[in-house]
Amino acid sequence: MAYYMYQDSDKQWRWRLVAANNRTIANSGEGYHNEADCLAAINLVKGSSSAPVRKS
Repeated sequence: MAYYMYQDSDKQWRWRLVAANNRTIANSGEGYHNEADCLAAINLVKGSSSAPVRKS
């Protein structure tokens, strides 16, 4: 798996998580004006691996 950062048509930064089979399994859902903010969002997702899964 790998995270990919890119700029959309509005020149905002976004990310996507791509699995080994080349399918996108997650994305940022929003654009970021700064590349650093996009990278920070990726690190938040990467760091949340111990977060519980709950049913609503």
